[in-house]
Amino acid sequence: MDLSKCEKWGANMLTGLTIRPFIENDYEALSNYCLPIEQAIYTSLPLKVIEDFRKDKYNLPMVIYLDEDLIGCFALYTDKAGKNQYTSNENAVLLKSFSLDLRHQKKGLAFKTLKVLPEMIKLSHPDKNEIILTVHHSNVPAINLYKKAGFVDKGYRFKGEEGEEFIFHFALD
Repeated sequence: MDLSKCEKWGANMLTGLTIRPFIENDYEALSNYCLPIEQAIYTSLPLKVIEDFRKDKYNLPMVIYLDEDLIGCFALYTDKAGKNQYTSNENAVLLKSFSLDLRHQKKGLAFKTLKVLPEMIKLSHPDKNEIILTVHHSNVPAINLYKKAGFVDKGYRFKGEEGEEFIFHFALD
């Protein structure tokens, strides 16, 4: 991943909102992350995202800042070796564990992040042509958010540990 493009992009994105790769200095803010248990069942906690990153170089943890406050976290999974169980498209990037800190929800920040994410991915991963994500069938707020941001449910389903997952797509062309 070309971090210089990503950092340049993040600084110019939206007033006060920055998305960039995780660095060790973010660890303390992530340890104070607030995610209610009813939401935590749908996603990995940010410290788990970082732990997974350390085990797999293709998991790229990203952080979302609003001014000086860390407000969100997610990971991009970029391996081309067919390890993406949700698609056969080797040029897809998997958006994983997207969440916002409870203190920053219901302000439109998740939507703004998702709307600019495709451009960020095109800059940092020019070989990618699609974003894939999964969402639990009962997570109606997230389903509505992803649809509003332009992600498409093509009817593909995955049987996850906690039940049926919808697979959403976003074309990067």
